[in-house]
Amino acid sequence: MTKIAIYPGTFDPITYGHIDVIKKGLKLFNKIIVAVSDVDNKNYLFDIDERITIVKKALFTDLKLNKNKINVIAFNTLTTDLCKKNKANIILRGLRAASDFEYEFQLAGMNRKLNNTIETVFLMSDVENQIISSKFVKEIVKLKGNIKKFTTKSTIKALERKYV
Repeated sequence: MTKIAIYPGTFDPITYGHIDVIKKGLKLFNKIIVAVSDVDNKNYLFDIDERITIVKKALFTDLKLNKNKINVIAFNTLTTDLCKKNKANIILRGLRAASDFEYEFQLAGMNRKLNNTIETVFLMSDVENQIISSKFVKEIVKLKGNIKKFTTKSTIKALERKYV
């Protein structure tokens, strides 16, 4: 049986924390669909097409991860509907710190109520990546700080183009 996991997020931009979760997920699942959210209630730095391109460059160009095991798509539906459409019964979520847990716990519960055949699996990124957030990465680069410890080379270039 093929185990497909959906890893939803805004990825605005993708960080080494996200990438850690993807790499760990690849050890557990046959395929991971990195689902880049495009809901209207967020103020994104990058539009959906830019975020898709940034994620693909980070994963496939910078890190040379297996394109056969990872698919990057956009979505603007319920994650549970996306799971059903892609025949996935696992939602993959990353946890950085205890502060993430309450929100993620509630989200997993709501998803379970929406579709009780879908399980949420939480993975933690490595300790050195747990402090990284897309928000902080954007703030650091905006203030001309060095973010090479937080994300890939192509993502850094995309961020620098936005802020230069």
